[in-house]
Order: sequence, then C-alpha cells, then structure tokens
Amino acid sequence: MAHLRFTKMHANGDDFVVVDARGRENPITSEVAMRLGDRNRGVGFNQLAVMLDCDDAAARLVFWNPNGTTLGACGSATRGVADILMRETAASDIVLRTERGLLTCWRQDDENITADMGPPLMRWDDIPLARPCDTLHLPVEGDPAACSMGNPHCTFFFENLAGIDLAILGPAIERHPLFPERTNVHFAQVLDRTSIRLRIWERGGGVPAGSGSCSCGAAVAAIRRGLTDHAVTVVCDGGSVLVEWPGTGSVKLTGKVATSFVGEI
Repeated sequence: MAHLRFTKMHANGDDFVVVDARGRENPITSEVAMRLGDRNRGVGFNQLAVMLDCDDAAARLVFWNPNGTTLGACGSATRGVADILMRETAASDIVLRTERGLLTCWRQDDENITADMGPPLMRWDDIPLARPCDTLHLPVEGDPAACSMGNPHCTFFFENLAGIDLAILGPAIERHPLFPERTNVHFAQVLDRTSIRLRIWERGGGVPAGSGSCSCGAAVAAIRRGLTDHAVTVVCDGGSVLVEWPGTGSVKLTGKVATSFVGEI
C-alpha cells in the first residue's frame, strides 16, 4: 500500500476515517480497508468514507466496514465529510451523493451537523428480508421491528438494557436467516416520549459507541410503534443525536462531529 493520507473523525465516539480521493484514482480496496480498520496494526474505525469526484454533488461517498465489506449508509461519516467540505468552501450547506441518492447536509453550529438521510424503507423486499412479513412486528423472538436506511436495521425494545449481552445476542440476530444480507441490531429502551436509550451491534463492525444510521433506524421503529413523538433524542454509549421523522418522507439526523487527527499511513 502506497502512502495514504486520511482524516480521523468521530461523532460522540463513533469513529470513522475519511479518505479524499477526489481528482485521482480511488486507492481503497477491501484489503486496504481491512488494513486501515485494524485497531492494532492500522488506524482503526467503525466506518471508512471515501470521497470521490461527482458531477451532481460536492462528492460521492463510498463506505467501508473494518472487515472489508461495503455498506450503503453511514450517518456519522456523511456528517463528517459534510463538515470537512463546508469548512473547505465556507458553505453552510452541501449536497453529497451516496447509495441513498443525493443527501443534503447543513451546519447548525460549529459542532452540530444535520444530514437529510432520505426516507426509511419499510417493505420487506427493500430491507431486504428473506420472505414477506410484517416489518413492524417480525416473526422473531422478542418482537423486533425492521427498516432500511440504506442498511438493514432490526430493533428490539426492552424495559431495561442492563442485562443485555450484545456480544451474544448481536451476532445471532445479525446472521438470522430472515436477513439475507445480515443486519444491524438495536437494543432500545424508551425513556420518555422524546428520548430512547440505544445499544448497538453493528453489521460487520461489532459494538460501536454510537451510529448515525442505527440511531435513525431505531428512532423510526419507535415512532412507527407510537412509542415516541416525531423528534427523538437517541442516547448511545458515546453521546446523543437527534432524529426527526414526521412519519413520511425523509429522516433528519443532527449531532456533533469532530476531527481527531490527520495522518498518513
């Protein structure tokens, strides 16, 4: 691997690496992503975002997991790239292209960035599931709900999360036969009408301090079930984000992003 410059960022501890490949050949392959993602021998990240040239947006983003697989959405890294590009251009908003289409992001203040994450997908074949079923009440023990925010999300609701063993339950649900492309797994506790506590098992990643797209998926499930209002503060291990969804149309995700360091490997 040649010398590769990168920016390490985080959103309330949900850490990600950004590689700017605009104007040149994309240097990231599955092998390179795995080497960068190794927390002992590389840099380490929950997700990697690669910025590529794009005709109809400021950049096109491709996301990688640390195990060398790609994913369709990453709310934290989308907002991190938006922060970089808005500082670069002194703009207050910007449009990025992902697998979800064109996503608009804008600055709330020096730390908080909002991303329009697009509408949640709730048809069984859009998530996708292995067979037709009610996505609000899956035929899985524990009665979870499912949707897609560009990645599959499966949300369980518990009265208390204290006894949840993510390392055991997470991988089992991630690879459940109902999810042909595997799934992110959420364990949520409703705190009140405006907030939920969330712990996450991330598809291809393990246990993160937080996740933008997972926060969106869990909040959508809570709103669909009538457990919360349409603006939900999602409290993850590393901090909180705000998810807003009126019940139709786009999900808006707001939270802090920060640069940790810039490096070369």
